[in-house]
Amino acid sequence: MYRAPVEDIAFTLKHVAGLKSALDAGTFGDLGEDLVDAVLGEAGRFATDEVAPLYKIGDEQGAVLKDAIVTTPRGWKELYRRWIDGGWNALSGPEEYGGQALPTMLGVAALEMWNSAAMAFGIGPTLTMGAVEALDKHASEALKSKYLEKLVSGEWMGTMNLTEPQAGSDLAALRARAEPVGDGTYRIFGQKIFITYGEHDFTDNIIHLVLARLPDAPAGTRGISLFLVPKFLVGDDGSLGTRNDVFCSGLEHKLGIHASPTCTMIYGDGFGGAAPGAIGWLIGEENKGLACMFTMMNNARLSVGMQGVAVAEAATQKAIAYANERRQGKAATYVGAGMAPIVHHPDVQRTLLTMKALTQTARAISYCCAHAIDLARVSAGDEAAHWRDRANLLTPLAKAFSTDVGVEVASLGLQVHGGMGFIEETGAAAFYRDARIAPIYEGTNGIQAIDLVMRKLPLGGGEHVHGFIDELAAVANAVRTSNLEGFGRTADALDKALGELSEATRFLQKLSADGRSDEALSGATPYLKLISLAAGGAYLAQGALADQDRIALCRFFAENLLGEVRALKDRVVDGAESLAAAGKALISA
Repeated sequence: MYRAPVEDIAFTLKHVAGLKSALDAGTFGDLGEDLVDAVLGEAGRFATDEVAPLYKIGDEQGAVLKDAIVTTPRGWKELYRRWIDGGWNALSGPEEYGGQALPTMLGVAALEMWNSAAMAFGIGPTLTMGAVEALDKHASEALKSKYLEKLVSGEWMGTMNLTEPQAGSDLAALRARAEPVGDGTYRIFGQKIFITYGEHDFTDNIIHLVLARLPDAPAGTRGISLFLVPKFLVGDDGSLGTRNDVFCSGLEHKLGIHASPTCTMIYGDGFGGAAPGAIGWLIGEENKGLACMFTMMNNARLSVGMQGVAVAEAATQKAIAYANERRQGKAATYVGAGMAPIVHHPDVQRTLLTMKALTQTARAISYCCAHAIDLARVSAGDEAAHWRDRANLLTPLAKAFSTDVGVEVASLGLQVHGGMGFIEETGAAAFYRDARIAPIYEGTNGIQAIDLVMRKLPLGGGEHVHGFIDELAAVANAVRTSNLEGFGRTADALDKALGELSEATRFLQKLSADGRSDEALSGATPYLKLISLAAGGAYLAQGALADQDRIALCRFFAENLLGEVRALKDRVVDGAESLAAAGKALISA
């Protein structure tokens, strides 16, 4: 069973992502290492002892819909109550509404542990935390005072309602409509699909954040507004009143995360005798809803990246444990009698080390992204702008690379288990099933690659990314000049990888500057993996410089996995023409 790797998490936060130096500088006030360690330790205990034991029940039973009411698996409602009673939902929430205002770094570290223990559980609070951030930044004082305190505490949960049957990633195609009533409220009509925790029994109210169009809205994304639509209307005293006209009409039958209810939501259908039209309140300005929603989505993208890290960690733990138990064949390194545990076989070792290295690489990238978000929040002027650019650069890496790693590592875990991995009883398959959604939702990984190449490489006049590469090169140089043994050819491998990254970056920037966007986009996905591997290699080296016990894994990554960067660079630079030529054969209309 999963055990939270509190020591690894704390080390990565402090010595790779930069938390220790920030604490030493007083960046987060009187927050010190003792409190950080206490929070991480208790989060790890809760994830290990409380959440993980209910994972299998959630996977097997799933969520059930009957008469528009969703029931979660046995024990999950009580688990959620214990979770909010522990104050976990309020960890990084604003203090004025009852939150603890701890750094994002601590919040995402805790998210990793919840999601490793049970991804279907961890995804629900993620959306509530995103709703808190969106309301805190964009809602009126009246809406904040009525809703934020109970959302921060977790007494109520939040959702994000974007997708419609005809509008997936292309939000310009949204049809949900909002009709002004004249008293400051709106009547919302329409259908939303794939709404995570759109209906459930965890809380007695659910606060939906819904994208819809006003009657005179401009076409496309410029005409989308954001509305707060509660399941139950809330009185001025905070008490629950009339049932609003928003209902769950169906649950999706999914490959994984079975315990997480993925709902079709109907607004304004008059179901159950409710007055037609779900009552909602405008968040922010009319026709500016997408900007408000992206506040929530950026939070969610990093959180989904943590799901990739989380599943990879859980799958790695299970595979290593199995490899030490399963006996098969003979191995030179095994001196015992009979068949050797398969962990002694070089190919199994290679597989397990690949899993471990990729997991740690994805964790480092994601925590560094969280660190940038924190520093952007507490800084001012040019420094704040620098850290905003860094957070924006790292967000697509944290989301896309980490979730791809989650799928790859879960798949490798199945391989380690052999035929037994294909059998549900071992639990290895469940990780793969859960992991597969993460590269898809909250902006597919292909969209993350587009965002990286078209919007993030131009940051700072195109120079921010090169400053980032220079920082990574400084780590490579530190490895080269250190007196530590065991690094092997790590410094050379990092230098080569960063050189390839620099060349690919300037190539894509020139294509974009010349207006050759299709050619640039042809290399977007390989480029995202390229920059992630190069950055990840440097982050592993940074950790190894601080702890010699980590040198061996860093060297393994540098000498066994980092060489892929050259092939990725070739795909970025030379792949567009062949892609365009071959792609024509795929088009039927």
